[in-house]
Amino acid sequence: MRLDKYLKVSRLIKRRTVANEVADAGRILINGKVAKASAAVNPGDVVEITFGNRPVKVRVLSDAEPRTKDVAREMYEVIEE
Repeated sequence: MRLDKYLKVSRLIKRRTVANEVADAGRILINGKVAKASAAVNPGDVVEITFGNRPVKVRVLSDAEPRTKDVAREMYEVIEE
């Protein structure tokens, strides 16, 4: 699944366009490397997002699109905030 879509469906970022802008600004890392919005996200990847000056690091558990918003939190686990 594309990074921008993953961030939207997992509800880490509210809108896909915002996810695109954050990725284009170079504020998202996948496994320690700067990622574009079109980068593929796979289970086991570590995604680090910098919101302002507050980084959030999560591990991808699933890349299947959830049916309801309640299971969106099961797509990742927070490693550090």
